[in-house]
Amino acid sequence: MRSIAVANQKGGVGKTTTSVNLAVALARAGRRVCLVDLDPQAHATLHAGVLPGSHPLSAFDVLVEGHPLAAATVAAGDNLCVVPSHIDLSAVEMALAARSGRELILRQRIEADPRCNPTPTTREPFDYMVIDCPPSLGLLSLNAMAAVDEVLLPLQPHFLALHGLSKLLETIELVAEHVNPRLRLLGVVLCMYEAGTRLASEVGRDVQSFFASSGAKHPAWGSARVFETRVRRNIRLAEAPSFGQSIFDYAPESHGAADYAALAAEVDQAAAGLLEPARRVA
Repeated sequence: MRSIAVANQKGGVGKTTTSVNLAVALARAGRRVCLVDLDPQAHATLHAGVLPGSHPLSAFDVLVEGHPLAAATVAAGDNLCVVPSHIDLSAVEMALAARSGRELILRQRIEADPRCNPTPTTREPFDYMVIDCPPSLGLLSLNAMAAVDEVLLPLQPHFLALHGLSKLLETIELVAEHVNPRLRLLGVVLCMYEAGTRLASEVGRDVQSFFASSGAKHPAWGSARVFETRVRRNIRLAEAPSFGQSIFDYAPESHGAADYAALAAEVDQAAAGLLEPARRVA
């Protein structure tokens, strides 16, 4: 199983939109996908068509109450299931304050689930797990990074959005060094992209240059790429969550659907090592 945390401590950059539509695009391509919503706002849960609180268990019960991942899993479409969020997740820091190894709880739950670590007899094992992290670098995001192999960073092409990049890279470095040596930054995807603006192209070049020219690259992000797919600003992407639908169900002919389908193809190709070296930033 390939596991990806979609993370950015800055809100409003397309993180949840990317988590949900990437998961759905992979599912539509025939991959079995589990979407885990670790944001207490539960926006990914709603976006995927699951009403928060409609299922007896949520991600909070997995992390705090000790329930297995499978017990909190809800079917959300062909090849797609969701571990829903709940507002109770906002109290996770307090609930786990005295627990030893609290940053490893999600990893332990994933390792115990046979669909995530399949044997020859496992029925319908997962091909992908996509985790939507909250817009912070607290315990929930730390649990996600301790559990996954890769981090995907959605970035709005705005100069202020670049300010948090170094902090996220620092966090990835620390997690890789002390908690999860497998962790790597898969890459950056530019969201809310307006191709006709000078700002978008300049920020895109700045991000490319940063990864290409950084002298002391850390192993956790030294091979990161900036994805060729640019998720264009599209009002349909903003409308889809209010209908509890992915962009593929809400507006399948839109630019948003085309862009997330292309991004999923890039992510899937990266898993198979099919990306051309020239497309890599490092």
